[in-house]
Amino acid sequence: MSAFEPDHLRADVHASPNFGPRRDGKRPTILILHYTGMETGEAAESWLANPASEVSAHYIVHEDGRIVQMVPESERAWHAGQSFWKGETDINSSSIGIEIVNGGPLLDFPEFGGSQIDAVIDLCKGIVSRHAIRPEGVLAHSDIAPARKIDPGEKFPWPVLYDAGVGHWVSPSPVGGGRFFSLGDQGQPVEALQSMLALYGYGVPIDGVFGTTTELGILAFQRHFRPQKIDGVADMSTIETLHRLLSALPVLTA
Repeated sequence: MSAFEPDHLRADVHASPNFGPRRDGKRPTILILHYTGMETGEAAESWLANPASEVSAHYIVHEDGRIVQMVPESERAWHAGQSFWKGETDINSSSIGIEIVNGGPLLDFPEFGGSQIDAVIDLCKGIVSRHAIRPEGVLAHSDIAPARKIDPGEKFPWPVLYDAGVGHWVSPSPVGGGRFFSLGDQGQPVEALQSMLALYGYGVPIDGVFGTTTELGILAFQRHFRPQKIDGVADMSTIETLHRLLSALPVLTA
C-alpha cells in the first residue's frame, strides 16, 4: 500500500500491506488497545508492516509518544484475531486497533510511560470522536479474546484514560471476604453472574455452570476493571464492580 494521509493529524505514516475492506457494511464501533509484546518498538512496527506476519493495526504508539498510522481507519486491519464482543465475531471489521509499545511478559511487564499514555489518550479521543464510539466500546484485547490474550495487561492505566475522558470505569470495590463463585460451582447465582458478564459484552455461556470459559471471562474482567487481584474467582469485589459498571452504563437515547 502506498502512503496515505493520516486520520490523526499528529501521526506519521508507515503503510502496512496487511489490511482489507470492512465487511458487510460494518463501521468502527469498538476501539481495541493492545501491547506489542516485543523487545522494541522498531521490531514491532516492522512486523506489523511485514506481509509474512499477516497482522497489522491502525496505529502503533511508541514509548516516546510518537504515533505511527499503518492502516487507514476506513479499512479493516488485522489485529483482533478470533474474538467476540456483544455477539460480534468479526471484530476486525467493527473496530480500530492501537498497538502500544510495551514488552509485556517478554520484558517482565514494564510500566507504561507518561508521554506514551498522553499520546494514547490524544489518539483515542480523536478516534472515538470521529466514529462516535461509546465509552464502553474502548476495550482491551483481553476483553474480546480472553482465552488467548492478556494485553494490554493489568498495568495499563485505565483510570487515567477515564479521567481524561476515554473509556468506561468505576473505582473497583475493595477486595475482601464474602460469598464467591469459582470453577465447578453451579446454580442460579452463577447464571446471574454469567448474565451480567454477557450483558456487558463478554463471550460467556449462560448455563449456570462456572466452567473454564466463565473463569476466563472473569480473569479478563478483573485484568481490566479489578486489577488488584486477578485470580478468576468471582468474589464480592468482582461481582459488585461488575454490577456498578452495568449500572453506570450511559443510557441509550433514540
